[in-house]
Amino acid sequence: MPHEPSTDETGFWYDEAAAEHAVAFFEKQLTHVKGELAGKKFVLEEWQKDRIIRPAFGWKRPDGTRRYRTIYVEIPRKNGKSSLAAGIALYLLICDDEPGGEVYSAAGDREQASIIFNAAKEMVLGNRALKKRTEPFKRSIVYYRTASVYKVLSADAKLKHGLNASGILIDELHVQKDRELVDTLVTSTGSRRQPMTVAITTAGYDRNSICWEYHDYAQKVFEKKIEDDSFLAVIFAAGEKDDWTKPETWYKANPNLGVSIKLDDMERDCKKAQQIAGYENTFKRLRLNIWTQQSKRWMQMGLWDASAGEVDREALKGLPCYGGLDLAVTTDIAAFVLVFPIKPPKSGAGTPEDPFVEGEPVYKVLPFFWIPEENMRERVKKDRVPYDVWVRQRLVKATPGNIIDYKVIRADVKALAEEFRIKEIAYDRYGAPEVSVDLQDEGLTVIPTGQGMVTMTGPTRELLTLTMQKRLHHGNHPVLRWMAENIVVKEDPAGNIKPNKAKSTSRIDGIVAEIMALDRAIRNGGKKGSVYAKRGVRVL
Repeated sequence: MPHEPSTDETGFWYDEAAAEHAVAFFEKQLTHVKGELAGKKFVLEEWQKDRIIRPAFGWKRPDGTRRYRTIYVEIPRKNGKSSLAAGIALYLLICDDEPGGEVYSAAGDREQASIIFNAAKEMVLGNRALKKRTEPFKRSIVYYRTASVYKVLSADAKLKHGLNASGILIDELHVQKDRELVDTLVTSTGSRRQPMTVAITTAGYDRNSICWEYHDYAQKVFEKKIEDDSFLAVIFAAGEKDDWTKPETWYKANPNLGVSIKLDDMERDCKKAQQIAGYENTFKRLRLNIWTQQSKRWMQMGLWDASAGEVDREALKGLPCYGGLDLAVTTDIAAFVLVFPIKPPKSGAGTPEDPFVEGEPVYKVLPFFWIPEENMRERVKKDRVPYDVWVRQRLVKATPGNIIDYKVIRADVKALAEEFRIKEIAYDRYGAPEVSVDLQDEGLTVIPTGQGMVTMTGPTRELLTLTMQKRLHHGNHPVLRWMAENIVVKEDPAGNIKPNKAKSTSRIDGIVAEIMALDRAIRNGGKKGSVYAKRGVRVL
Protein backbone atom coordinates (compact mmCIF):
# COMPACT_ATOMS: atom_id res chain seq x y z
CA MET A 1 0.00 0.00 0.00
CA PRO A 2 1.18 3.54 -0.68
CA HIS A 3 0.16 4.75 2.76
CA GLU A 4 1.56 3.98 6.16
CA PRO A 5 -0.25 1.23 8.11
CA SER A 6 -2.76 2.31 10.72
CA THR A 7 -1.48 2.86 14.23
CA ASP A 8 -3.02 2.94 17.66
CA GLU A 9 -1.82 6.52 18.03
CA THR A 10 -3.87 7.86 15.14
CA GLY A 11 -6.74 5.40 15.31
CA PHE A 12 -7.09 5.35 11.52
CA TRP A 13 -7.33 1.97 9.82
CA TYR A 14 -7.29 0.70 6.28
CA ASP A 15 -10.40 -1.10 5.02
CA GLU A 16 -9.12 -3.12 2.07
CA ALA A 17 -12.59 -4.39 1.19
CA ALA A 18 -13.95 -0.85 0.92
CA ALA A 19 -10.97 0.27 -1.17
CA GLU A 20 -11.28 -2.63 -3.60
CA HIS A 21 -15.04 -2.17 -3.80
CA ALA A 22 -14.47 1.36 -5.13
CA VAL A 23 -11.88 0.10 -7.63
CA ALA A 24 -14.23 -2.66 -8.77
CA PHE A 25 -17.07 -0.16 -9.29
CA PHE A 26 -14.94 1.68 -11.84
CA GLU A 27 -13.64 -1.39 -13.61
CA LYS A 28 -16.83 -3.47 -13.69
CA GLN A 29 -19.59 -0.88 -13.98
CA LEU A 30 -18.11 2.09 -15.84
CA THR A 31 -16.88 2.61 -19.37
CA HIS A 32 -14.90 5.37 -21.02
CA VAL A 33 -17.08 7.77 -22.99
CA LYS A 34 -14.57 9.78 -25.06
CA GLY A 35 -11.55 9.33 -27.30
CA GLU A 36 -9.93 6.10 -28.43
CA LEU A 37 -11.06 4.25 -25.27
CA ALA A 38 -14.76 5.16 -25.69
CA GLY A 39 -16.95 2.16 -24.96
CA LYS A 40 -14.18 0.20 -23.21
CA LYS A 41 -14.13 -0.75 -19.55
CA PHE A 42 -12.77 1.92 -17.20
CA VAL A 43 -9.64 0.08 -16.05
CA LEU A 44 -7.92 2.39 -13.59
CA GLU A 45 -4.25 3.12 -13.98
CA GLU A 46 -2.10 2.12 -11.02
CA TRP A 47 -1.52 5.75 -10.02
CA GLN A 48 -5.28 6.34 -9.99
CA LYS A 49 -5.83 3.33 -7.75
CA ASP A 50 -2.96 3.82 -5.34
CA ARG A 51 -2.82 7.61 -5.10
CA ILE A 52 -6.52 8.49 -5.19
CA ILE A 53 -9.24 5.81 -5.15
CA ARG A 54 -7.85 3.35 -2.59
CA PRO A 55 -6.78 5.93 -0.01
CA ALA A 56 -9.91 8.05 -0.50
CA PHE A 57 -12.33 5.15 0.09
CA GLY A 58 -10.16 2.70 2.04
CA TRP A 59 -8.83 4.72 4.96
CA LYS A 60 -11.30 4.92 7.84
CA ARG A 61 -11.71 6.71 11.14
CA PRO A 62 -12.21 4.85 14.41
CA ASP A 63 -16.00 5.17 13.97
CA GLY A 64 -15.85 3.51 10.53
CA THR A 65 -16.50 6.64 8.46
CA ARG A 66 -14.08 7.75 5.79
CA ARG A 67 -10.92 9.44 6.99
CA TYR A 68 -10.54 11.93 4.15
CA ARG A 69 -13.03 14.77 3.78
CA THR A 70 -11.10 16.71 1.13
CA ILE A 71 -9.21 15.23 -1.81
CA TYR A 72 -7.14 17.77 -3.71
CA VAL A 73 -5.75 16.48 -7.02
CA GLU A 74 -3.52 18.78 -9.06
CA ILE A 75 -2.45 17.30 -12.37
CA PRO A 76 -1.75 18.52 -15.95
CA ARG A 77 -4.35 18.44 -18.70
CA LYS A 78 -5.30 15.27 -20.57
CA ASN A 79 -4.47 12.91 -17.68
CA GLY A 80 -8.08 11.79 -17.42
CA LYS A 81 -9.09 13.88 -14.42
CA SER A 82 -12.65 14.66 -15.62
CA SER A 83 -13.48 10.99 -16.27
CA LEU A 84 -12.07 10.04 -12.88
CA ALA A 85 -14.14 12.75 -11.19
CA ALA A 86 -17.27 11.54 -13.01
CA GLY A 87 -16.70 8.01 -11.68
CA ILE A 88 -16.22 9.33 -8.13
CA ALA A 89 -19.46 11.31 -8.41
CA LEU A 90 -21.40 8.18 -9.41
CA TYR A 91 -19.81 6.14 -6.64
CA LEU A 92 -20.82 8.76 -4.06
CA LEU A 93 -24.34 8.82 -5.51
CA ILE A 94 -24.93 5.06 -5.75
CA CYS A 95 -22.61 3.31 -3.30
CA ASP A 96 -22.41 5.69 -0.35
CA ASP A 97 -25.69 4.60 1.32
CA GLU A 98 -26.26 8.22 2.31
CA PRO A 99 -30.01 8.87 2.84
CA GLY A 100 -31.07 11.80 0.69
CA GLY A 101 -27.55 12.25 -0.59
CA GLU A 102 -26.77 15.38 -2.57
CA VAL A 103 -23.82 15.24 -4.95
CA TYR A 104 -22.85 18.32 -6.94
CA SER A 105 -20.53 19.18 -9.83
CA ALA A 106 -19.30 22.75 -9.81
CA ALA A 107 -16.79 24.78 -11.77
CA GLY A 108 -16.06 28.31 -12.95
CA ASP A 109 -19.13 28.23 -15.23
CA ARG A 110 -21.97 25.84 -16.00
CA GLU A 111 -20.33 24.59 -19.21
CA GLN A 112 -17.16 23.59 -17.36
CA ALA A 113 -19.17 21.99 -14.54
CA SER A 114 -21.19 20.02 -17.12
CA ILE A 115 -18.06 18.25 -18.39
CA ILE A 116 -17.94 15.95 -15.35
CA PHE A 117 -21.73 15.59 -15.20
CA ASN A 118 -22.12 14.75 -18.90
CA ALA A 119 -19.39 12.12 -18.63
CA ALA A 120 -21.16 10.58 -15.63
CA LYS A 121 -24.48 10.62 -17.46
CA GLU A 122 -22.99 8.83 -20.48
CA MET A 123 -21.47 6.24 -18.13
CA VAL A 124 -24.92 5.58 -16.69
CA LEU A 125 -26.53 5.31 -20.10
CA GLY A 126 -23.83 2.87 -21.18
CA ASN A 127 -24.49 0.40 -18.36
CA ARG A 128 -27.75 -1.55 -18.16
CA ALA A 129 -27.56 -2.10 -14.39
CA LEU A 130 -26.85 1.54 -13.60
CA LYS A 131 -29.49 2.76 -16.02
CA LYS A 132 -32.04 0.48 -14.34
CA ARG A 133 -31.26 1.81 -10.86
CA THR A 134 -31.04 5.51 -11.72
CA GLU A 135 -32.92 8.04 -13.79
CA PRO A 136 -30.84 10.57 -15.76
CA PHE A 137 -32.30 13.98 -16.54
CA LYS A 138 -30.84 16.96 -18.40
CA ARG A 139 -28.95 18.30 -15.38
CA SER A 140 -29.46 15.67 -12.71
CA ILE A 141 -29.28 11.95 -12.03
CA VAL A 142 -31.58 10.45 -9.40
CA TYR A 143 -30.86 7.28 -7.40
CA TYR A 144 -34.21 6.30 -5.95
CA ARG A 145 -33.12 3.63 -3.44
CA THR A 146 -31.63 6.25 -1.12
CA ALA A 147 -33.53 9.23 -2.58
CA SER A 148 -30.22 10.74 -3.63
CA VAL A 149 -29.48 13.10 -6.47
CA TYR A 150 -26.45 14.25 -8.44
CA LYS A 151 -26.74 17.71 -9.99
CA VAL A 152 -24.64 20.14 -11.99
CA LEU A 153 -24.43 23.70 -10.65
CA SER A 154 -23.75 27.07 -12.18
CA ALA A 155 -21.13 29.39 -10.71
CA ASP A 156 -23.77 31.64 -9.09
CA ALA A 157 -23.06 30.96 -5.43
CA LYS A 158 -25.90 33.21 -4.25
CA LEU A 159 -28.40 30.47 -5.15
CA LYS A 160 -26.61 27.70 -3.28
CA HIS A 161 -27.34 28.55 0.35
CA GLY A 162 -29.60 25.90 1.90
CA LEU A 163 -27.91 22.97 0.16
CA ASN A 164 -26.96 19.89 2.18
CA ALA A 165 -24.16 18.42 0.10
CA SER A 166 -22.78 14.94 0.78
CA GLY A 167 -20.39 14.97 -2.20
CA ILE A 168 -18.79 17.84 -4.11
CA LEU A 169 -16.79 17.62 -7.34
CA ILE A 170 -14.99 20.84 -8.30
CA ASP A 171 -13.44 20.85 -11.76
CA GLU A 172 -10.57 23.24 -12.59
CA LEU A 173 -10.48 25.05 -9.26
CA HIS A 174 -7.96 27.52 -10.69
CA VAL A 175 -10.64 29.26 -12.79
CA GLN A 176 -12.89 30.10 -9.83
CA LYS A 177 -13.46 33.87 -9.88
CA ASP A 178 -13.65 34.04 -6.08
CA ARG A 179 -14.04 31.74 -3.10
CA GLU A 180 -17.78 32.17 -2.50
CA LEU A 181 -19.05 29.16 -4.45
CA VAL A 182 -16.49 26.76 -2.99
CA ASP A 183 -16.95 28.03 0.56
CA THR A 184 -20.73 27.88 0.24
CA LEU A 185 -20.65 24.26 -0.94
CA VAL A 186 -18.06 23.06 1.58
CA THR A 187 -19.89 24.63 4.52
CA SER A 188 -23.12 22.95 3.39
CA THR A 189 -21.72 19.50 4.30
CA GLY A 190 -21.77 20.03 8.08
CA SER A 191 -24.64 17.68 8.88
CA ARG A 192 -23.45 14.79 6.68
CA ARG A 193 -21.97 11.57 8.08
CA GLN A 194 -18.89 11.40 5.85
CA PRO A 195 -18.95 14.19 3.26
CA MET A 196 -16.32 14.32 0.55
CA THR A 197 -15.07 17.29 -1.45
CA VAL A 198 -12.95 16.45 -4.50
CA ALA A 199 -11.14 19.32 -6.21
CA ILE A 200 -9.37 18.31 -9.42
CA THR A 201 -7.47 21.04 -11.20
CA THR A 202 -4.53 22.07 -13.31
CA ALA A 203 -2.07 24.60 -11.89
CA GLY A 204 -2.93 28.27 -12.23
CA TYR A 205 -1.02 31.52 -12.19
CA ASP A 206 -3.08 33.69 -9.83
CA ARG A 207 -1.48 33.48 -6.39
CA ASN A 208 -4.28 35.49 -4.84
CA SER A 209 -6.86 32.81 -5.68
CA ILE A 210 -8.63 30.11 -3.70
CA CYS A 211 -6.87 27.53 -5.87
CA TRP A 212 -3.49 28.80 -4.70
CA GLU A 213 -4.75 28.57 -1.11
CA TYR A 214 -5.64 24.91 -1.66
CA HIS A 215 -2.35 24.27 -3.48
CA ASP A 216 -0.29 25.88 -0.74
CA TYR A 217 -2.23 24.03 1.95
CA ALA A 218 -1.84 20.73 0.09
CA GLN A 219 1.92 21.23 -0.19
CA LYS A 220 2.20 21.89 3.53
CA VAL A 221 0.09 18.83 4.39
CA PHE A 222 2.14 16.69 2.01
CA GLU A 223 5.38 17.97 3.54
CA LYS A 224 3.92 17.46 7.05
CA LYS A 225 4.25 21.14 7.88
CA ILE A 226 0.53 21.08 8.67
CA GLU A 227 -1.21 18.20 10.42
CA ASP A 228 -4.59 17.55 8.78
CA ASP A 229 -5.64 13.90 8.77
CA SER A 230 -8.76 14.70 6.74
CA PHE A 231 -6.94 16.20 3.72
CA LEU A 232 -5.54 14.00 0.95
CA ALA A 233 -3.05 15.88 -1.22
CA VAL A 234 -2.16 14.47 -4.64
CA ILE A 235 0.06 16.64 -6.85
CA PHE A 236 1.80 15.62 -10.07
CA ALA A 237 4.11 18.38 -11.27
CA ALA A 238 7.56 19.16 -12.57
CA GLY A 239 9.95 20.73 -10.08
CA GLU A 240 11.22 24.28 -10.40
CA LYS A 241 14.75 23.04 -11.12
CA ASP A 242 13.66 20.34 -13.58
CA ASP A 243 14.54 20.85 -17.26
CA TRP A 244 11.10 21.40 -18.77
CA THR A 245 12.35 20.41 -22.24
CA LYS A 246 13.32 16.85 -21.20
CA PRO A 247 11.03 13.80 -21.59
CA GLU A 248 11.89 12.62 -18.07
CA THR A 249 10.32 15.82 -16.74
CA TRP A 250 7.22 15.24 -18.85
CA TYR A 251 6.83 11.73 -17.44
CA LYS A 252 7.30 13.02 -13.90
CA ALA A 253 4.40 15.45 -14.26
CA ASN A 254 2.12 13.30 -16.45
CA PRO A 255 1.38 9.83 -15.04
CA ASN A 256 -0.78 9.11 -18.11
CA LEU A 257 1.91 10.01 -20.65
CA GLY A 258 1.81 7.19 -23.17
CA VAL A 259 -1.79 6.33 -22.22
CA SER A 260 -4.15 9.28 -22.71
CA ILE A 261 -1.31 11.61 -23.76
CA LYS A 262 0.82 10.85 -26.79
CA LEU A 263 4.54 11.46 -26.53
CA ASP A 264 4.76 13.05 -29.98
CA ASP A 265 2.06 15.57 -28.96
CA MET A 266 4.19 16.58 -25.98
CA GLU A 267 7.25 16.91 -28.19
CA ARG A 268 5.44 19.20 -30.64
CA ASP A 269 4.01 21.30 -27.83
CA CYS A 270 7.41 21.64 -26.17
CA LYS A 271 9.06 22.76 -29.42
CA LYS A 272 6.34 25.37 -29.83
CA ALA A 273 7.03 26.65 -26.30
CA GLN A 274 10.74 26.94 -27.07
CA GLN A 275 10.09 28.91 -30.25
CA ILE A 276 7.30 31.19 -29.01
CA ALA A 277 8.22 32.99 -25.78
CA GLY A 278 4.62 33.79 -24.92
CA TYR A 279 3.69 30.10 -25.07
CA GLU A 280 6.36 28.91 -22.61
CA ASN A 281 4.27 29.60 -19.51
CA THR A 282 1.23 27.98 -21.11
CA PHE A 283 3.20 24.79 -21.71
CA LYS A 284 4.68 24.81 -18.21
CA ARG A 285 1.33 25.36 -16.52
CA LEU A 286 -1.02 23.17 -18.55
CA ARG A 287 1.41 20.42 -19.57
CA LEU A 288 3.76 20.26 -16.56
CA ASN A 289 1.51 21.62 -13.83
CA ILE A 290 3.95 24.36 -12.84
CA TRP A 291 2.42 27.40 -11.17
CA THR A 292 3.56 30.29 -13.34
CA GLN A 293 3.49 33.96 -12.42
CA GLN A 294 1.53 35.10 -15.48
CA SER A 295 -0.65 33.66 -18.20
CA LYS A 296 1.74 35.15 -20.76
CA ARG A 297 5.37 35.64 -19.81
CA TRP A 298 6.91 39.10 -19.90
CA MET A 299 8.48 39.86 -16.54
CA GLN A 300 10.16 36.77 -15.11
CA MET A 301 9.49 37.03 -11.40
CA GLY A 302 12.71 35.24 -10.53
CA LEU A 303 14.56 38.17 -12.13
CA TRP A 304 12.30 40.66 -10.36
CA ASP A 305 12.95 39.07 -6.97
CA ALA A 306 16.70 38.90 -7.60
CA SER A 307 16.72 42.64 -8.31
CA ALA A 308 14.98 43.59 -5.05
CA GLY A 309 18.07 45.13 -3.47
CA GLU A 310 17.59 47.37 -0.45
CA VAL A 311 15.45 50.50 -0.35
CA ASP A 312 15.98 52.62 2.77
CA ARG A 313 13.55 55.53 2.79
CA GLU A 314 15.51 57.41 5.42
CA ALA A 315 18.70 57.15 3.36
CA LEU A 316 16.89 58.59 0.33
CA LYS A 317 15.66 61.74 2.07
CA GLY A 318 16.83 64.87 0.33
CA LEU A 319 18.08 63.02 -2.73
CA PRO A 320 16.93 63.97 -6.25
CA CYS A 321 14.30 61.73 -7.81
CA TYR A 322 11.67 61.53 -10.54
CA GLY A 323 8.01 60.68 -10.14
CA GLY A 324 5.39 58.85 -12.19
CA LEU A 325 1.71 59.41 -11.45
CA ASP A 326 -0.98 57.03 -12.73
CA LEU A 327 -4.40 57.98 -11.44
CA ALA A 328 -6.35 55.41 -13.50
CA VAL A 329 -10.09 55.89 -12.78
CA THR A 330 -11.57 57.20 -9.58
CA THR A 331 -12.85 53.83 -8.33
CA ASP A 332 -9.62 51.89 -8.89
CA ILE A 333 -6.17 52.02 -7.35
CA ALA A 334 -3.97 55.07 -7.96
CA ALA A 335 -0.18 54.95 -7.96
CA PHE A 336 2.68 57.40 -7.51
CA VAL A 337 6.19 56.02 -7.87
CA LEU A 338 9.47 57.76 -7.15
CA VAL A 339 12.66 56.60 -8.88
CA PHE A 340 16.03 57.65 -7.45
CA PRO A 341 19.11 57.42 -9.73
CA ILE A 342 21.96 56.49 -7.38
CA LYS A 343 25.53 56.74 -8.61
CA PRO A 344 27.43 53.48 -8.14
CA PRO A 345 30.24 53.19 -5.59
CA LYS A 346 33.78 53.25 -6.79
CA SER A 347 35.07 50.20 -8.64
CA GLY A 348 35.32 47.18 -6.37
CA ALA A 349 32.96 48.55 -3.72
CA GLY A 350 29.93 46.51 -4.81
CA THR A 351 28.68 43.46 -2.95
CA PRO A 352 27.08 40.21 -4.15
CA GLU A 353 23.84 41.29 -2.45
CA ASP A 354 23.87 44.71 -4.12
CA PRO A 355 25.57 44.34 -7.53
CA PHE A 356 25.86 47.13 -10.09
CA VAL A 357 27.19 47.85 -13.53
CA GLU A 358 30.27 50.02 -13.14
CA GLY A 359 29.77 53.59 -14.35
CA GLU A 360 25.97 53.35 -14.57
CA PRO A 361 23.48 54.21 -11.82
CA VAL A 362 21.33 51.97 -9.69
CA TYR A 363 17.67 53.03 -9.52
CA LYS A 364 15.90 52.89 -6.15
CA VAL A 365 12.10 52.72 -6.30
CA LEU A 366 9.58 54.02 -3.73
CA PRO A 367 5.92 53.32 -4.60
CA PHE A 368 2.77 54.83 -3.04
CA PHE A 369 -0.83 53.68 -3.60
CA TRP A 370 -4.36 54.89 -2.84
CA ILE A 371 -7.74 53.15 -2.97
CA PRO A 372 -11.29 54.32 -2.08
CA GLU A 373 -12.18 53.14 1.41
CA GLU A 374 -15.90 52.46 0.90
CA ASN A 375 -15.56 50.06 -2.05
CA MET A 376 -12.37 48.43 -0.79
CA ARG A 377 -14.18 45.32 0.48
CA GLU A 378 -15.86 44.92 -2.89
CA ARG A 379 -12.49 45.23 -4.61
CA VAL A 380 -11.03 42.59 -2.29
CA LYS A 381 -13.67 40.13 -3.52
CA LYS A 382 -13.61 41.22 -7.16
CA ASP A 383 -9.84 41.40 -7.59
CA ARG A 384 -9.08 38.61 -5.09
CA VAL A 385 -6.39 40.88 -3.67
CA PRO A 386 -5.82 41.70 0.03
CA TYR A 387 -6.16 45.48 -0.25
CA ASP A 388 -7.52 45.58 3.30
CA VAL A 389 -4.43 43.82 4.62
CA TRP A 390 -2.17 46.17 2.65
CA VAL A 391 -4.02 49.15 4.11
CA ARG A 392 -3.42 47.84 7.63
CA GLN A 393 0.25 47.36 6.75
CA ARG A 394 0.37 50.95 5.40
CA LEU A 395 1.37 49.74 1.96
CA VAL A 396 -1.80 51.26 0.49
CA LYS A 397 -3.71 54.31 1.74
CA ALA A 398 -7.51 54.24 1.85
CA THR A 399 -9.11 57.59 1.03
CA PRO A 400 -12.57 58.48 2.43
CA GLY A 401 -15.60 57.83 0.24
CA ASN A 402 -16.34 55.52 -2.67
CA ILE A 403 -14.01 57.24 -5.15
CA ILE A 404 -10.36 58.20 -4.80
CA ASP A 405 -10.03 61.60 -3.16
CA TYR A 406 -7.56 63.46 -5.36
CA LYS A 407 -7.14 66.09 -2.65
CA VAL A 408 -5.50 63.41 -0.49
CA ILE A 409 -3.14 62.48 -3.32
CA ARG A 410 -2.20 66.12 -3.95
CA ALA A 411 -1.47 66.62 -0.25
CA ASP A 412 0.56 63.40 -0.05
CA VAL A 413 2.61 64.25 -3.15
CA LYS A 414 3.27 67.73 -1.77
CA ALA A 415 4.50 66.18 1.50
CA LEU A 416 6.75 63.82 -0.44
CA ALA A 417 8.18 66.80 -2.33
CA GLU A 418 9.22 68.26 1.01
CA GLU A 419 10.85 64.97 2.00
CA PHE A 420 12.60 64.30 -1.31
CA ARG A 421 13.95 66.44 -4.14
CA ILE A 422 11.38 65.61 -6.82
CA LYS A 423 12.79 67.11 -10.01
CA GLU A 424 9.97 66.09 -12.37
CA ILE A 425 6.66 64.24 -12.25
CA ALA A 426 5.43 62.43 -15.35
CA TYR A 427 1.68 61.92 -15.64
CA ASP A 428 -0.77 60.54 -18.17
CA ARG A 429 -1.88 63.57 -20.17
CA TYR A 430 -5.41 62.13 -20.37
CA GLY A 431 -5.71 61.30 -16.67
CA ALA A 432 -7.05 63.91 -14.21
CA PRO A 433 -5.34 67.00 -15.68
CA GLU A 434 -6.63 69.13 -12.81
CA VAL A 435 -4.33 67.26 -10.42
CA SER A 436 -1.32 68.13 -12.56
CA VAL A 437 -2.35 71.80 -12.58
CA ASP A 438 -2.63 71.82 -8.79
CA LEU A 439 0.77 70.17 -8.42
CA GLN A 440 2.26 72.71 -10.81
CA ASP A 441 0.73 75.48 -8.70
CA GLU A 442 2.60 73.97 -5.76
CA GLY A 443 5.84 74.61 -7.60
CA LEU A 444 6.43 71.08 -8.90
CA THR A 445 7.53 70.36 -12.47
CA VAL A 446 4.96 68.15 -14.15
CA ILE A 447 5.48 66.55 -17.56
CA PRO A 448 2.54 65.26 -19.61
CA THR A 449 3.42 61.80 -20.90
CA GLY A 450 1.67 59.87 -23.64
CA GLN A 451 0.83 56.21 -23.21
CA GLY A 452 1.45 55.24 -26.82
CA MET A 453 4.03 52.91 -28.32
CA VAL A 454 6.52 55.62 -29.21
CA THR A 455 6.67 57.04 -25.70
CA MET A 456 6.47 53.82 -23.72
CA THR A 457 8.69 51.42 -25.68
CA GLY A 458 12.03 52.79 -24.48
CA PRO A 459 11.36 52.90 -20.72
CA THR A 460 9.37 49.65 -20.79
CA ARG A 461 12.31 47.78 -22.30
CA GLU A 462 14.67 49.62 -19.96
CA LEU A 463 12.65 48.41 -16.98
CA LEU A 464 13.29 44.81 -18.04
CA THR A 465 16.96 45.48 -18.85
CA LEU A 466 17.63 47.09 -15.47
CA THR A 467 15.82 44.25 -13.72
CA MET A 468 17.98 41.69 -15.51
CA GLN A 469 21.08 43.66 -14.48
CA LYS A 470 19.83 43.87 -10.86
CA ARG A 471 20.00 47.65 -11.04
CA LEU A 472 16.32 48.35 -10.37
CA HIS A 473 15.93 48.09 -6.59
CA HIS A 474 12.35 47.93 -5.30
CA GLY A 475 12.82 46.16 -1.97
CA ASN A 476 10.25 43.55 -3.07
CA HIS A 477 7.37 45.85 -2.14
CA PRO A 478 4.37 43.44 -2.04
CA VAL A 479 1.96 45.68 -3.96
CA LEU A 480 4.46 46.56 -6.67
CA ARG A 481 5.49 42.91 -6.95
CA TRP A 482 1.87 41.86 -7.41
CA MET A 483 1.54 44.38 -10.22
CA ALA A 484 4.76 43.14 -11.82
CA GLU A 485 3.24 39.65 -11.80
CA ASN A 486 0.17 40.96 -13.61
CA ILE A 487 1.82 42.86 -16.43
CA VAL A 488 1.23 41.87 -20.04
CA VAL A 489 2.68 43.98 -22.86
CA LYS A 490 1.23 44.84 -26.24
CA GLU A 491 3.57 44.61 -29.23
CA ASP A 492 3.10 46.12 -32.67
CA PRO A 493 4.49 44.71 -35.94
CA ALA A 494 7.58 46.94 -35.61
CA GLY A 495 8.47 45.39 -32.27
CA ASN A 496 7.44 48.39 -30.15
CA ILE A 497 5.88 47.52 -26.81
CA LYS A 498 3.91 49.07 -23.98
CA PRO A 499 2.03 47.79 -20.90
CA ASN A 500 -1.44 46.54 -21.81
CA LYS A 501 -3.92 47.25 -19.02
CA ALA A 502 -6.75 45.57 -20.88
CA LYS A 503 -4.90 42.25 -21.26
CA SER A 504 -3.00 42.22 -17.97
CA THR A 505 -4.32 39.77 -15.38
CA SER A 506 -5.08 42.54 -12.87
CA ARG A 507 -3.90 46.01 -11.81
CA ILE A 508 -0.58 47.29 -13.16
CA ASP A 509 -0.90 50.99 -12.28
CA GLY A 510 2.24 50.96 -10.14
CA ILE A 511 4.34 49.50 -12.95
CA VAL A 512 2.99 52.07 -15.41
CA ALA A 513 3.86 54.85 -12.94
CA GLU A 514 7.30 53.30 -12.41
CA ILE A 515 7.93 53.20 -16.16
CA MET A 516 6.99 56.88 -16.51
CA ALA A 517 9.25 57.86 -13.59
CA LEU A 518 12.08 55.75 -14.96
CA ASP A 519 11.69 57.45 -18.32
CA ARG A 520 12.18 60.89 -16.75
CA ALA A 521 15.13 59.67 -14.68
CA ILE A 522 16.90 58.24 -17.74
CA ARG A 523 16.13 61.21 -19.98
CA ASN A 524 17.69 63.48 -17.37
CA GLY A 525 20.86 61.44 -17.04
CA GLY A 526 22.99 64.18 -15.54
CA LYS A 527 26.08 65.41 -17.30
CA LYS A 528 26.22 62.28 -19.43
CA GLY A 529 22.94 63.24 -21.05
CA SER A 530 20.07 60.97 -21.97
CA VAL A 531 20.98 57.32 -22.18
CA TYR A 532 18.53 56.98 -25.08
CA ALA A 533 20.37 59.64 -27.06
CA LYS A 534 23.73 58.05 -26.26
CA ARG A 535 23.07 54.43 -27.20
CA GLY A 536 19.48 54.23 -28.39
CA VAL A 537 16.79 51.90 -27.10
CA ARG A 538 17.92 48.41 -26.21
CA VAL A 539 15.99 45.62 -27.87
CA LEU A 540 15.92 42.36 -25.91
